[in-house]
Amino acid sequence: MSEAPRAERVWDPFVRVFHWSLVTCVVLNQWVLEEGDPPHEWAGYTAAGLVGLRVLWGFIGTRHARFADFWPTPQRVRQHLAALGRGEHLHTPGHNPLGALMMLALMGLVLLLGFTGWLQGTDRFWGNEAVQELHEGLAEALLWLAGLHAVAALVMGRLERTRLVKAMVTGVKERY
Repeated sequence: MSEAPRAERVWDPFVRVFHWSLVTCVVLNQWVLEEGDPPHEWAGYTAAGLVGLRVLWGFIGTRHARFADFWPTPQRVRQHLAALGRGEHLHTPGHNPLGALMMLALMGLVLLLGFTGWLQGTDRFWGNEAVQELHEGLAEALLWLAGLHAVAALVMGRLERTRLVKAMVTGVKERY
């Protein structure tokens, strides 16, 4: 088991602003804005645009923001799961492999939501019930995965004795 430093700067300002801006877009679209109204569409397109910028940042950004730093290869996922099975918590400065899988899944869902939302405004798919149901199903999946993501951050933070939620505000992972 590798030992983590007591405090380590991990998340740059772009990653943190991206994260909380995306959370805001999802919360607004799910619980505040009216489905199909222009503000709902703008929030959805903003969310998709944010994901597009984050993908770009995954190639040109700071060390721990780059996909190369945390890409969840099958080997990394197996090693992480094996360590968890042994009760070990390997130090990963950025995303651990399961966190990386979750991040990629959430971003993929946001992009699919943006696409299906856009489709609903096209002549070909206007009023198409199947596209609308797909959009709603993707939104529900996003909420479930976002909830799982939040719970996992709390649980893993406790197990690893690391302030993960605080790190997404300050950029610094602190062990306690």
